[in-house]
Amino acid sequence: MIFVTVGTNEARFERLVEAAGRIPGDEELVIQTGHCLGRPERAACVPFLDFDDMLDHARRARAVVCHAGVGSIMMSLSAGRRPVVMPRLAALGEAVDDHQVPLARRMAQDGLVLLVEDPADLPAAVAADGATAALAGGGGTDLARDLAGYLASVVPAHAGRRRRVP
Repeated sequence: MIFVTVGTNEARFERLVEAAGRIPGDEELVIQTGHCLGRPERAACVPFLDFDDMLDHARRARAVVCHAGVGSIMMSLSAGRRPVVMPRLAALGEAVDDHQVPLARRMAQDGLVLLVEDPADLPAAVAADGATAALAGGGGTDLARDLAGYLASVVPAHAGRRRRVP
């Protein structure tokens, strides 16, 4: 099975849903579509899943594809899967800014994710050995703890802090 999640952001991520629908083959394809309107014919589409169901799908999947949000990446890694990630882009109305891009690039550089920036590259990334292999150790709480430490080391200390307006 290939499991795709766009998360729960109110901004649609049609680009990822459409690209996932073009993955060739007859392997089961499950897409958590969130607020997206697209429903590829080849896929079993569900708008939202609770966390336990998301984690169960990720564990059972041969490949996990997600937006480059930290929560979806951590869920995939904790399920023992190296996710294929596609960052949301502000210019396309998928996010308020491009915060997912530098994190996804850094995590790809460090071998934690497979990065796809061009939707046309998604099928090859899903077919890649790196996306089909479970991570050593199978994930779990140790991996989640290690990832939290990793994130603290790569995200600037001021990131995410809101400035107070006088």
